[in-house]
Amino acid sequence: MDTSKQQATKARVWTPANIVTLVRILLIPIFVVALLSPWPEWLPYPEFWAAWQPWIAAIVFAGISATDAVDGHLARSRNEVTDLGKFMDPLADKILVCAAMLALVELQAFPSWVALIIIAREFIVSGLRMVAAAQGKVIAASYYGKVKTVLQILAILLFIVKDTLQIKLLGGGVATGFTIFSWVVLGAAVVMTLVSLLDYFNKTKDLLGFGSKKEA
Repeated sequence: MDTSKQQATKARVWTPANIVTLVRILLIPIFVVALLSPWPEWLPYPEFWAAWQPWIAAIVFAGISATDAVDGHLARSRNEVTDLGKFMDPLADKILVCAAMLALVELQAFPSWVALIIIAREFIVSGLRMVAAAQGKVIAASYYGKVKTVLQILAILLFIVKDTLQIKLLGGGVATGFTIFSWVVLGAAVVMTLVSLLDYFNKTKDLLGFGSKKEA
């Protein structure tokens, strides 16, 4: 009975969790448009909307990021963990973070070298995962990777709003403190990005030929 239920669950592709993940991916262009595109002139009070545009984009970004916990909870609680979900869930996070960083680089509000480090890390880790999969080994997501993702999302949110009029109106001291805090969080995100990358290298060193002869 249990086997038949598992087979039926596996056969179902578009589970509620996978639908939430797909919606999360489809909302990413909306976030990019909200951050980069000028608001239509026909809207009432265009100056008001222009001033709040970064905050609206930040809310959209935060909402998309929060759904990551929703689809994971749905998949586990309903026993509907699928291969499609395992593929789309991390992909959605990577696309969201990369899209946000590139949009901020376009606005000259985010350091391009940080974006390069984070994007390069994703390419390298994907390559290491493929090498491991080709040899029948699965590399589970680590604690470092989870902390890295949280710090990256928080840093992006801070950089979206740190130079806005609303922050500047809080006063020079508060605005300066907010900017310093934003850079500290970004620095921590970069450090955890590199730490998680080294962790992946450590887990695959034997597969790459850098382990001991016994491990090889």
